[in-house]
Amino acid sequence: MRKMLVASLAAAAIGWSISAGAAVTESQFPPKTVRDLIGLCGAAQDDPMMTAAVNYCHGYAEAAVIVEEAHAKQRRGSAKLFCLPDPPPASGAELSSFATWASADPTRLDQPAVDGMFLYLAQKYPCGRKK
Repeated sequence: MRKMLVASLAAAAIGWSISAGAAVTESQFPPKTVRDLIGLCGAAQDDPMMTAAVNYCHGYAEAAVIVEEAHAKQRRGSAKLFCLPDPPPASGAELSSFATWASADPTRLDQPAVDGMFLYLAQKYPCGRKK
């Protein structure tokens, strides 16, 4: 399920970008901010760094979720940051939704990348929600 969510977060990357026309730069690796992460995940198809950027995006998102899930298991009794759905969201839905969420409050774009990703997931997939 985790891999499908990560794929959903990154699947819409090709052909989509929060800042249309903005080329990926080496300074975005690793992504320091939400803006950097969205830039990597949304690299344009004609960007010379598109393959590296999108692959990095996939790995970054998947690793962050894996590490948080491992930490949650170690923190028995503590609240989890987010609870992923089963089944996971449709492929391609999450990146666009994440970018829309981040852009709704421009201060989110300057937050640390992993913090922004986890805040988004926590708001979208809170634990204990009613089905």
